[in-house]
Amino acid sequence: MADLEQLKQKYNPVISTINSFGEFGAKVEAVDLAGEQLHIKATVPSKVVANRVWDSIKEVDPTYSDLKHEIATTGGDSQPYTIKAGDNLSKISKLFYGTPNKYSEIAKANGIANPDRIQAGQQINIPPQS
Repeated sequence: MADLEQLKQKYNPVISTINSFGEFGAKVEAVDLAGEQLHIKATVPSKVVANRVWDSIKEVDPTYSDLKHEIATTGGDSQPYTIKAGDNLSKISKLFYGTPNKYSEIAKANGIANPDRIQAGQQINIPPQS
């Protein structure tokens, strides 16, 4: 018999990743057992966030054989984002891609010639990873 608490602990990084995008509309709807597997049901706002959740799943367990997931995407491929005070494109890249090194993809997708010149309140779209 699968142990719900052990599986929750194992996949806590995945649940935390989903919850970290709550301000964008991501939501964990259920965490329970489905037979011998942990069942996570969630909604995420874009393909960008869904890919970030997938990265988290693969980091926990590349086979994820003890996980049943239902992760619905409610929006499109890209993720809208409003620049906040203190943000830079590397920080935003780390949030959405797990690495700060993809800041140039964000800049290019948004027609930003100088990645160091962004302003609080500016609206950008985070593209899916290429």
